[in-house]
Amino acid sequence: MSDKSDADTSQLSGGMKRRVLIAMALVHKPQVLVLDEPTAGVDVELRRTLWEFTKELHQQGHTIILTTHYLEEAEALCEKVAIMQDGEVKALDSTHALLSKHSYRYLRVTLSQPAQQLIPPLEQRLVESEHNRLVFKLEKTASMTELLAWLHENQLQVTDVSSRDASLEEVFLDLTSGERV
Repeated sequence: MSDKSDADTSQLSGGMKRRVLIAMALVHKPQVLVLDEPTAGVDVELRRTLWEFTKELHQQGHTIILTTHYLEEAEALCEKVAIMQDGEVKALDSTHALLSKHSYRYLRVTLSQPAQQLIPPLEQRLVESEHNRLVFKLEKTASMTELLAWLHENQLQVTDVSSRDASLEEVFLDLTSGERV
């Protein structure tokens, strides 16, 4: 920022203005720092820089309260998360606990050709479909073998499969849409 020390703040880019605001907040070395949407409207490079800087501040002992609509950001940066809807706290727990309480995992399958129609057990679990790639929401207690058997029963040839746990965004959507996590 030193190369911009003589510039008028109204002439700075959005990302540089964001840096100035954070620098101003840190001048008196606060123990608690509130960051309200710190990466809104910034480019990818600045976002990563801000994430790293935030992590460094936390490691130095600062308590950081982050408000964000970017749940990927909250998942990456926060040890504890409060999910709010209409001013009401829907959940407050460690990020890990919130993610592990989610009842589902997601299976992405790639088929040799697009599916024309799916049998009911598959159709009920389908959350995303793009050409020959399908994503299914599957209870953590359910067997992946069962899903693969349904695909076989539907005469669909699987060329690739991967699974992942729920993201914080999916936990948020389940909590705020009335579904149980």
